[in-house]
Amino acid sequence: MEVNSLIGFGGAVLIGVSLGMIGGGGSILTVPILVYLLGIEPVLATAYSLFVVGSTSLVGAGSYLKRGKVSYRIALVFAIPSFLAIFLMRKFVVHALPEVLFTMGGVTISKDLAIMVFFAAIMLVAAYSMIKNGAKLKPESKAKTLNYPLIAVQGVVEGSITGIVGAGGGFLIIPALVLIAKLPMRVAVGTSLLIIGIKSLLGFTGDLVSQDIDWFFLLIFTGLSIVGIFIGGKLSRKVNEAALKKAFGWFVLLMGAYILIREIFIG
Repeated sequence: MEVNSLIGFGGAVLIGVSLGMIGGGGSILTVPILVYLLGIEPVLATAYSLFVVGSTSLVGAGSYLKRGKVSYRIALVFAIPSFLAIFLMRKFVVHALPEVLFTMGGVTISKDLAIMVFFAAIMLVAAYSMIKNGAKLKPESKAKTLNYPLIAVQGVVEGSITGIVGAGGGFLIIPALVLIAKLPMRVAVGTSLLIIGIKSLLGFTGDLVSQDIDWFFLLIFTGLSIVGIFIGGKLSRKVNEAALKKAFGWFVLLMGAYILIREIFIG
């Protein structure tokens, strides 16, 4: 097995560790690992990412469900619009895009390039959020009534982004659940994992007809990620959450910058 493949499968464990420790971030790692280390083309990689992150997140949500750390009402209000957005985006938008989007000044912008650049931009936004706000994230106040329409709109926005880049969106969901839905951090993490798991797997069904899925590879990669989430769950009780989020934020920032440089300047 090549060195890149070994590192790639090791990265599958890291994806699960990230989800287990901070309730997000795993999907940010999945697409770059699949594309750059395992040589999978970007559109298929975003589909694989939905399955890997969805399956791993559902397993991780199980422990939160047992401890009653999931808000089912908020999950439904946020998740249903998100489910619809991601499924429609995968089935009717991503696969309908032409391979060459446009040519400008002799430069050809392909679908794969556009997806990776957009993904890198999302990584930079996520990194900024984790570095600046992740450690301080908490409900500002107890609202008498929740703004359910706003929560649903957040679900549509997050689902649309997830549909394009194949990222589960924990870095978008958790702030929305804490700041808008006023959930405690631990409940927000559990609710986020449940939402990510179900919506990602539903979104993946939009790729079943249009993509040739290598199930042997996908199940092995997913299995390693699931091993990682159990490791991450145990480590989360021993590692300072604030320091971890900040460090992971810097890591994501570097990866996002690398993708932009590679895709735009190296090709």
